Amino acid sequence: MRRRALLAVLALPLPALAQSWPTRPVRLLVPFIPGSAPDVIARQLAERLSPSLGQPVVVENRAGAGGNIGFEAGARSAPDGYTLVLGTNSLVINPALSRRPLGFDPFRDFAPVTVAFGMPHLLIVPPNGPVSAAALVESLRARPDQNYASGGNGSGAHLAAEMFKARAGVQVVHVPFRGAPDIVNNVMAGNVQLGFPTLSTATELVRAGRLRALAVTSPARNHALPDVPPLADTLPGFDLVSWFAIVAPAGTPAEVIRRVDAAVQEALADPAFRARATADGSTAIGMGPDRFAEFLREEAQKWGEAVRISGAQVD
Repeated sequence: MRRRALLAVLALPLPALAQSWPTRPVRLLVPFIPGSAPDVIARQLAERLSPSLGQPVVVENRAGAGGNIGFEAGARSAPDGYTLVLGTNSLVINPALSRRPLGFDPFRDFAPVTVAFGMPHLLIVPPNGPVSAAALVESLRARPDQNYASGGNGSGAHLAAEMFKARAGVQVVHVPFRGAPDIVNNVMAGNVQLGFPTLSTATELVRAGRLRALAVTSPARNHALPDVPPLADTLPGFDLVSWFAIVAPAGTPAEVIRRVDAAVQEALADPAFRARATADGSTAIGMGPDRFAEFLREEAQKWGEAVRISGAQVD
């Protein structure tokens, strides 16, 4: 099926395809549930891309298996420009986590289009916890029986915490939960001593004084919590940021990819859209397809190291 679709697309002269595309709605597959951070980003982009492309961009959620179901569906779609995929760092994390081959390869089966946004993780403790990342490290060295919460084995919060443990040379017991809300709830309640949710999950609770934020995992401070320093100030070189991108099935014509990237760049250049889309602590990136291809391999190495350090594996 995929081979026939690919041959049909390749039979079209590239300039003719690029000039006519799109003539019908474009599907944006989201491999995560409605209301999740990737879904929110996808719907913001779809709303803005629709008038730019002259056709509706329709979000379709294909959640399950940590994103693998949606990624596989995207990989098997016709490379005709009418299916795009909202990619995240799970695209390169999941193959490293899996004990068995997945139904997609992030390099073979997808064409990079654009990285739209990044989102750092936030090192949080209870409101009466340590006052700095350095103080937390000292506390963990003195008491190695303390716990941290994650959103599950192999989640970004799990891998960020394991990288923190390795870089700081501390031991902390992993307590996996089902998602980011469980991290903040259990840290607030004092059931665990720390966690690394995405920044947007915890920002309002930090502002309300119900959590203490010690550091962001990006190399620089974040505009949503400008008083919180980067973890790299305590652990030099620490840099783990989740990201949200658009990829397309491999073989999608280059002119189509360029049009989608140009539409995203136009959206990010609009101050009103940019302000609305980054209000939760996201950072606009706007990385085009050529740099994205290099970035994807760099991220596979970075997150692959975090997976190796964590020892996490899933069936």
